[in-house]
Amino acid sequence: MARTDWLVGDRHDAAAERIYAAATELVLRRGLDALDVDTLAARVHCSRATVYRYTGGKAKIRDVVLTRLAAGIVETVRRAVDGLHGQDRIVTAITVALEQIRSAPLRRVMLTADNSPDVGELHESPALRRLAAELTGITDDPEAARWIVRVVISMAYWPMADPRLEEQTIRRFVAPAFG
Repeated sequence: MARTDWLVGDRHDAAAERIYAAATELVLRRGLDALDVDTLAARVHCSRATVYRYTGGKAKIRDVVLTRLAAGIVETVRRAVDGLHGQDRIVTAITVALEQIRSAPLRRVMLTADNSPDVGELHESPALRRLAAELTGITDDPEAARWIVRVVISMAYWPMADPRLEEQTIRRFVAPAFG
């Protein structure tokens, strides 16, 4: 049962929010690889156990931070794919997501050499898989969503010189896998 305080309301939510806010700031300043439970605990003046108790641990914190940092990108992609279906939705979702990732603060966090996180962690992020499934419309195939995450991360790290060629590549090699 959550404890409440007349000043802050639900203490659990307030503590989790404080930890997530500090984690987001840490990631924006030093990159995703800097996300460390000990460092985070020191920043919010609590123990490791408190961080785990209120957030569930590093993977959950990473997913919350990525979700927060990607919120603007997700909304832009949602608007772009509104009303689209099938291959057109998939191609549009991927190309708009790539364009947005490359122009957002998230790019600095994820795609610079000195901040490059363990890409395997990103590939396995349940939050990124859920977003990929929703935005592409592939909600009935978790493995397809995992593959879309891999495609987007790979293309974000290693972009093609010509954006038109990138879209053609997605149309030729990714879209046919879905219809």
